Amino acid sequence: MRVIDSIKLNRSLIIGVAGGSGSGKTFFADALHKALGSEISTIVYQDNFYIDQSAKFDHDGGSVNFDHPDSLDFPLLAEKLKELKSGHATAVPIYDFATHKRRLETLHVAPRKVIIVDGILIFHPPYLRELFDEMIFFDTPEDLRFERRLKRDVEERGRTPEGVKAQFLRQVKPMHDQFVEPSKSFAGTVVCDRGDYDLALKDFFEKFKK
Repeated sequence: MRVIDSIKLNRSLIIGVAGGSGSGKTFFADALHKALGSEISTIVYQDNFYIDQSAKFDHDGGSVNFDHPDSLDFPLLAEKLKELKSGHATAVPIYDFATHKRRLETLHVAPRKVIIVDGILIFHPPYLRELFDEMIFFDTPEDLRFERRLKRDVEERGRTPEGVKAQFLRQVKPMHDQFVEPSKSFAGTVVCDRGDYDLALKDFFEKFKK
């Protein structure tokens, strides 16, 4: 029986992968998706569900707080996950980090046996947690998370090191402490280091490849 046919009989499994910015969660989600293959799995990224921030954003951050739950359209994310879980394809928005608006085009996401959801705050809303069959949290030291975020924002998003550091201290760290870290308590699996990472990837691959 093909994967698509089996989904009609057995609902998709939704796997949440959370943790602080720079924790390694996206690397893990991408690695798990690659290991399982696109016929079995797909990924939905929290980052595509930011609300329009263009009025508040300047070149180096401005007053936009991307790490607060209010910056995200979680009801829409829940709606899309319910569609996928019930075996229906859905249109996922695309957030443009250059303009800080949603693009006119959308991503067509087809249902798969495993739906991987990546995001720092996805375990915060109770109604979203209810949709996850598995919850994995990456518990990574703050200095390493900052180092990774600094590299990403400077190289990929044109930010200045000074701006990235200021934003980390003013927004990222406080929001992590207030919203992200507490959500770890809801996770069934907590990944703490490289050894745990390799083991978790192997375990979840073996679990979902069947």
